[in-house]
Amino acid sequence: MIRKIIKIDNEKCNGCGLCVNACREGAITLSDGKAKLTRDDYCDGLGSCLPVCQKNAISFEEREAQAYDENAARVNKTKMEYGCSGAMAKEFSMYSDTDPDYLSKNTELRQWPIQMKLVPVNAPFFNESNLLIAVDCAAYSSVTFHQQYMKGKITIIGCPKLDNVDYTEKLAEIIARNDIKSVTVARMEVPCCSGIEYAAQSAVKYSGKSITLRVYTLPIN
Repeated sequence: MIRKIIKIDNEKCNGCGLCVNACREGAITLSDGKAKLTRDDYCDGLGSCLPVCQKNAISFEEREAQAYDENAARVNKTKMEYGCSGAMAKEFSMYSDTDPDYLSKNTELRQWPIQMKLVPVNAPFFNESNLLIAVDCAAYSSVTFHQQYMKGKITIIGCPKLDNVDYTEKLAEIIARNDIKSVTVARMEVPCCSGIEYAAQSAVKYSGKSITLRVYTLPIN
């Protein structure tokens, strides 16, 4: 049938995830740092996602599409609510109304998500940021990790051995697309962590930018 349905412009989309949260039917998800319409029959064509898109990447189009299936959309939305909240990009305020120093006393984490596979390649929190690329184990090896390594930085984490993926391409895209001021790598002294150091070095090179790169190797003892 021919009906009105949303259309997402990948060139304009910055992967912030606001539309994912706004869609009452769960018809939108994030894939490779971009918003995607998962299935035609999940979209009711009402466009609750349009007003929240700050990049005007979502519009309506009329095309051949499956009819809206309310029951299927409801089941899908329920699954999403019990799934990973990492699809929603968020930036945290570094203060609270009652205690301006509350967050800084407890955490230096400034954004969500932090996992390499989940983080969008282009998000507002990357603008004019100092980027920390850390292996999963690093935070557990130092009681001062937040203050010593994360403070004042946007943090993303990964494990080159367990994730079984080369991070170079995604990191290069993050650095190329955003105003990254510096890159810091926090890794363990074990050999498998060399993959994340190499990926960061290669990403800076491939991005074509002149950016300071620092590498800290933490001992396992």
